[in-house]
Amino acid sequence: MGHRTEPEHTHPEDVPVLAALAALADPVRLQLVRELAGSGDWERSCGTFDVPVGKAALSHHFAVLRTAGLIEQRDQGPKRVNRLRRAEFDQRFPGLLDLVLRDDH
Repeated sequence: MGHRTEPEHTHPEDVPVLAALAALADPVRLQLVRELAGSGDWERSCGTFDVPVGKAALSHHFAVLRTAGLIEQRDQGPKRVNRLRRAEFDQRFPGLLDLVLRDDH
């Protein structure tokens, strides 16, 4: 049985503000972040998100969010589960997630 490569993560402290904004500007990635914001840490596996993209595109979106310091991922058996790095991201960019997660856009 093949072993998946562990996902690489970028800490929010190492993320430029424009990279964070670019990651959040995409509607699919924003939906992923919104769904994670409403879930507990490590509750959501990659296949449980309601987004209109295929598996390859979804993997790309998760990679962009990891690189922007917004999420962490880890493997639990056959599933890859996700966590929004809310506290770390809020420390780096105070108020940014609150703004983009508001429903009045």
